[in-house]
Amino acid sequence: MSEGDVVPKNGPVVIEAHNIATYPVPSKYFEKHPAKPHLTLEEYKVQYRESIENPDKFWGEKARELLHWDVPFQTVRSGSFEHGDASWFLEGRLNACYNAVDRHAFKDPNRSAIIYEADEPTEGRIITYGELLRQVSKLSFVLKQMGVKKGDTVAVYMPMIPEALVALLAIVRIGAVHSVVFAGFSSESLRDRVLDAGSKIVITTDEGKRGGKNIGTKRIVDEALKSCPDVHNVIVFKRTGTEVPMTEGRDVWWHEETSKYPGYCAPELMSSEDPLFLLYTSGSTGKPKGVMHTTGGYLLGAAMTGKYVFDLHPGDKLGTAGDVGWITGHTYCVYAPLLLGVTTLVFEGTPAYPNFSRYWDIIDKHQITQFYVAPTALRLLKRAGDHHINKEMKSLRVLGSVGEPIAEDVWTWYHEKVGKEECHIVDTYWQTETGSHVITPLGGVTPTKPGSASLPFFGIEPAIIDPVSGEELHGNDVEGVLAFKKPWPSMARTVWGTHQRYMDTYFNVYPGYYFTGDGAGRDHEGYYWIRGRVDDVVNVSGHRLSTAEIEAALIHHPAVAEAAVVGISDELTGQAVNAFVSIKDAFKNTPELRKDLIVQVRKSIGPFAAPKSVYVVNDLPKTRSGKIMRRILRKILSGEEDQLGDTSTLSDPSVVDSIIKTVHEARGSK
Repeated sequence: MSEGDVVPKNGPVVIEAHNIATYPVPSKYFEKHPAKPHLTLEEYKVQYRESIENPDKFWGEKARELLHWDVPFQTVRSGSFEHGDASWFLEGRLNACYNAVDRHAFKDPNRSAIIYEADEPTEGRIITYGELLRQVSKLSFVLKQMGVKKGDTVAVYMPMIPEALVALLAIVRIGAVHSVVFAGFSSESLRDRVLDAGSKIVITTDEGKRGGKNIGTKRIVDEALKSCPDVHNVIVFKRTGTEVPMTEGRDVWWHEETSKYPGYCAPELMSSEDPLFLLYTSGSTGKPKGVMHTTGGYLLGAAMTGKYVFDLHPGDKLGTAGDVGWITGHTYCVYAPLLLGVTTLVFEGTPAYPNFSRYWDIIDKHQITQFYVAPTALRLLKRAGDHHINKEMKSLRVLGSVGEPIAEDVWTWYHEKVGKEECHIVDTYWQTETGSHVITPLGGVTPTKPGSASLPFFGIEPAIIDPVSGEELHGNDVEGVLAFKKPWPSMARTVWGTHQRYMDTYFNVYPGYYFTGDGAGRDHEGYYWIRGRVDDVVNVSGHRLSTAEIEAALIHHPAVAEAAVVGISDELTGQAVNAFVSIKDAFKNTPELRKDLIVQVRKSIGPFAAPKSVYVVNDLPKTRSGKIMRRILRKILSGEEDQLGDTSTLSDPSVVDSIIKTVHEARGSK
């Protein structure tokens, strides 16, 4: 906001020229604060400037303040985007698990580390830092006894239970690398990720529980491992007690193995740049890419953003509703809260089970102070009705949003109905590859605008690039693609086993910049507005899915000749997957076939990737060089047939009218 704007006590100020409401931090926020926010807006501006102009001093001080180093670093940063060798805190040695668990367990073993809220509201428990250290150490011994060594990858396919966190921490305690696969992924997706990472151990459960239903995690693992001959052990945690097949010599029970070992295992010292974890994200080629994060830089990004974005203070309880299978769960359910020694929520269920009050009941019951969730869930709950918000939730200070830009009406509902106009909303922008928040308000500090991710985090220097010329657009009131000008500590270091792909995806598109793949605008006050993907990726319920990956699943069906997948706006999930397929002559376009194709995607990738609609067409709109014009398909689905532009450049312009007719007929028959 400019100097002359008058900020009312609680309501928004409307800047007439641009008609954008700006919300100050609510005055009630300061009244319910245990102390005061870590910074003022002026202090943020000063420190941000230092982080850009003198990064060695800034990041060196923050790394020493927030992390425990067994061997101090001498060099804060080295390398560049150009060579793809950015590295941080060289010579430094530390252990992620020691930083997240031991140092708090030694000081205050009875402090709550994890609030486990099970699928059934009557179940669940609290786990202290002391107990967490014992559980982690025992599992570390089990992994060592199985031959897991420093640098080995271990696959984790588990529901949202405390043991998922125990598994991650036990893996990094002994210097191994965790590769978590979301427990909603199919056996084929799990198989691909186990093979690509070279994992020889898989940790899973007999079953999972979600929304009152049991999910056969062990069955899915067994199916995947039929094609993974190098996996020699599967550790199975007993979640439901349902009888599951156990392969002799390979499968072992978690409780039986951990009972053999004592409650302390010495942590392995790791170099700052040693790998910490792999997390697979959808790539535009259809082959999932294993994004690799390293130890020192990632941990600092998690701790810094946890402290400043969520305004975390001793005694706070961070309620992240994200799954550990995605980056949100990694950074803000596991690492950020535990590094800072606060309490983290592990929620196994869904926002609608047993009813739509579940989130609000959890917040009230456990006195959650910061809540972090995707707009998809908020849209669902807003639609369900305000009568479900029947709790006061006085403990709440910060309300976070993650996964996609939040619509203004949902933002307003979140602010007024959930936050009672007393909480600060932080609409965070970041990616699997960035490791932690990159453009975001700071809790208790940044005036916010509904729908804007606001201002850059420390060390992040955004650039808006003209996609046609490739030139940076300077000044305010500009639109283009979003890129970053210089490395930051928590950025991914490579794509596992294929560094050239890493270079081509992020650094060679606009040389000298990190390319986010998102469109963005910078308004007259320097606030950033994220417009969504500019490459062929759809965002369903905050999960990024490659259109190529879904297309590859469809083409595996014997009837499909060609497939094109696009995402279009959906009131509930943000974007919905829509598929266009042309089928081979020997097959007929029937409702059964279309249903079969949806099942094919569910089986190959997972239920969340299933197309909402499948349109069977004679041909797809292609350029003369054979490139499918997905932009045209998106416009047809959005009802913008009058804005298709010049279609005469297509190899067969007549296919467009045919597709429009197919879509209209399909929608008319629904």
